This record gives sequence, structure tokens and C-alpha cells, in this order.
Amino acid sequence: MKYLHLIWAALFRRKTRTFLTLVSIIAAFLLFGMLDAVRTSFDQAGKSANGAERLQTGSKLSFIQTLPSSLELPIGKVPGVKAVAYANWFGGAYQDPHNQIFSFAVSPNYIDLFPEVEVPAAQRKAFDETRTGVLVGEDLAAKYHWKVGDKLPLQSTIFPTHDGSKNWSFDIVGILHPKDKNAGGMFKQLILLHWKYFDDSTPYNRGSVGWYVSRVSDVNQADRVAKAIDAISANSDHETRTQTEQAATANWIKQLADIGLIVSSIMGAVFFTLMLLSGNTMMMAVRERTSELAVLKTIGFSSASVLGMVLAESVLLLLIGGVIGLGIATALIPAVAAGSGLGLPPVGAGNWVLGIVLMAVIGLVVGVIPAVRAMRLNIVDALAGR
Repeated sequence: MKYLHLIWAALFRRKTRTFLTLVSIIAAFLLFGMLDAVRTSFDQAGKSANGAERLQTGSKLSFIQTLPSSLELPIGKVPGVKAVAYANWFGGAYQDPHNQIFSFAVSPNYIDLFPEVEVPAAQRKAFDETRTGVLVGEDLAAKYHWKVGDKLPLQSTIFPTHDGSKNWSFDIVGILHPKDKNAGGMFKQLILLHWKYFDDSTPYNRGSVGWYVSRVSDVNQADRVAKAIDAISANSDHETRTQTEQAATANWIKQLADIGLIVSSIMGAVFFTLMLLSGNTMMMAVRERTSELAVLKTIGFSSASVLGMVLAESVLLLLIGGVIGLGIATALIPAVAAGSGLGLPPVGAGNWVLGIVLMAVIGLVVGVIPAVRAMRLNIVDALAGR
């Protein structure tokens, strides 16, 4: 610690260069914090359902496989299940086939299982009574200037009507409003339509259900309830997997892509670039101070001390930028999770430990070459400018 003032002065000898390097390090570890939260959420998904207020039951084989509607009654009779609803993916597009909107065909009580979302009583009554009625998220309504009473033309990307057309027409009867910004974020970008109208209007559904949502009476018994629901269809041609909503979303994405490989590839590229950038900064910093390092050796600093100071300077640079970047990620993730509706876990102690280890390791790696050169520096040659 007695050399800290020398290390600090050397680090900020070229303030602009150091600042720009710090910005790059902050960005790298901000990205690390966000992506590590994604990785952690996928690793934790499905380990335990206890603590979940709702469970989602889908096909064990694939998320595109449907389930028979006859499962509603036995799922509702499972001890611990307070209520059960069901839904199908509709896949609606507005104005342009590429402009897809999350849209689900749902049972009449579907919205009741999500107390974090509210619909004015009059609008809810209109939805229950209007066969072609839909509820739209408040963000969608604001984006497209929709209002209650408007006709909503949607083009299904999957399901045609009985006449072969994929053009559907609905009536906007209500707006979905999350009760607070930390819950129900997904519903701001969602369209809900009647499952019965959907099932009657397309020849390709025939009474099947995409998934069931169950509300449990005791969150500490959610694991037991999930196993009891899956036991209903055990050894049948429609075996189910019941899990938390976050785990269901994670498994759906896993079937589309290898998230672990994607995250690892991105972080590998980021840290490789960071090592090149930081290494170049340290090489330039040591080269500029060649004569100063020679003077330190002249007045009694050992080669080991010079080696240690250069390595400490490199590690300190990474620690300052890394801690700031990871700190920003810690603050941002709750807001991102609330706004997107994704179940991202907060940056915890494990993430911080891994991050600090990476900061130290990268600092040592990028600092070792200039540090060894400084240690082997010949005093006479350095002072002579050779």
C-alpha cells in the first residue's frame, strides 16, 4: 500500500487515454453483468417451483405441441390448485406480416389469474360479452393510437379461418394496465382474444390448448402441485411438463437456440477485445515512462518492486472500470426485468465474485508483458534513451 500514490499517479499520467480505456472496461463489465444475469436465469430455471404463485403446464415434448382441452377439469381438481386457465398462441401481425405482436387466445378467466394486471370493470364486462372482443396492452394502444371501440384487423401468421384467409377482424373492447411498473410488464405489449372464437373460426385447432396456467393456493407447495399435475398425463400420448412461467419461457428459448453458447461467445469476444485494448494502453504507458522507471531503480527500487507496481497499475485499471460497470448492471437489471417482463435475477454475490476474479485475471494478463519489460530494464540503456 505504501506505493499506492505512485501507482495512482502513473495510472492517470495520461488522463484522456485512461478515461477512454475505463469507458471500454465499464462497457465490457456492464455487458458481462447483464449477460451473466441471463445465463443465471436459464441455469436456475426449472430447479424448483416453490415460491411461484402460478404454474404453466405445456407439452413435455415441445412447446409447439398442443394439449387436449379435457385436461382442464382434472388439473383444477389437483389439491393445491386454486384456479386454472388456458391459452393458445395466435401469432397476429398488424399491417405488415413482419410486424408480429404477441397475441394469445385465452379462456374467459385467464386474466383473473394475473392480479398484477387490471382492466376497468366496464371494459372487462364488454370483453366477456363480445365474441370478437380483444384486450390490448397499454403500450400497444399508445404506439398504434388504438382506442376502445376501434376495429382491429390482424393477420395470423399460422392459423387461417374456415374460408382459407389469414385475415382476422376484432373489436377493441378494453386496455390492459399493469398495476405497477414492477409487475405485469409483458401485458403492456400483449393482445388477448377469446379462445372459443379462435377455436370455432379455424379448422386447425379442434379443441386443443397450447398451455394451461394454474394458480396455487400455497406457494411453498408449488413443487408438489407441479408433480401432481404432470402425473395426470404420465405415460400418455400427451405427457406434460409443469413449471414456473420463467422456466417455461427459458425452455422455450432453449429450443430455439443454445443460450449458453451464445452468451459465452459474446463474452469471449468482448473480453478478447478488452485484453487487446487494455494491453495496448499498458504497453504505451510503460514505454512513455522508461526513463522514470530507470530513475526508480537508480534510487533503490528493486526489480521486483517495479514489476509489482506495473502489475498493480494494470489490475487497478481493470478493477476501477469493472466495479463501476458491474455496479451499473446491478442497478439496471431490476428495471430491465420489470420493463420487459423477463425473470432476470439480480446481480448477486456469486456474480460479483466471478466478475472481480475476471478483473484481476485480465489485469494480470495484460500487465505481465510490460511489467516484465520494466523489471528487466537496464538503467544505463534506459537513461541513454536506447
